[in-house]
Amino acid sequence: MEDPLPPVAPAPAPPEHDHGLFARVITAIGRPFSLVYVFIMAILIYEVVLRYVFRLPTLWVHETSTFLSAVAFLVGGVYCVATNRHIRIVLLYDAVGPRIRRWLDVFIYAICAASTLFFSYGAWLSAKRAIFAPSGQFRLETSGTAWNPPYPSLLKLLMVAALLAMSVQFLIFMLRALRRKETH
Repeated sequence: MEDPLPPVAPAPAPPEHDHGLFARVITAIGRPFSLVYVFIMAILIYEVVLRYVFRLPTLWVHETSTFLSAVAFLVGGVYCVATNRHIRIVLLYDAVGPRIRRWLDVFIYAICAASTLFFSYGAWLSAKRAIFAPSGQFRLETSGTAWNPPYPSLLKLLMVAALLAMSVQFLIFMLRALRRKETH
């Protein structure tokens, strides 16, 4: 018996867009950085084997895997912004023409840039407390566990860097939208 429905061709892959030098640098860092999840999985398996087979739990695996997951999440966020694949609600956006869409892009990118700049300022205030004692002397905040690595302070500094990178990328996108030609 013949299939009554004709075969459906797969949808074409979306075109890769060049979002500029800054985005290319971010993606060059972000793509290989995704392999950190493989490393996290490997050290967690290592921990399970040591803990449950040899009864020799580690001090460092849990904190390291949590730290690396947080770092990968931050890098992933910057990567999503750099490739312009962040979450969008397109109900209104898809219903308007190119001219209004251009101005919506300018507005959206300006709001995103302002938000990430404000968040980076707040993150800096937290990072500053994590890397300097109240006397102003340099000291890294540590986790307070038996192993006690400086992961909290490092993560707070990386948060500032990630938010600043997002701000720069949103500003680049906003300027590109302003320069874009209006098509009717």
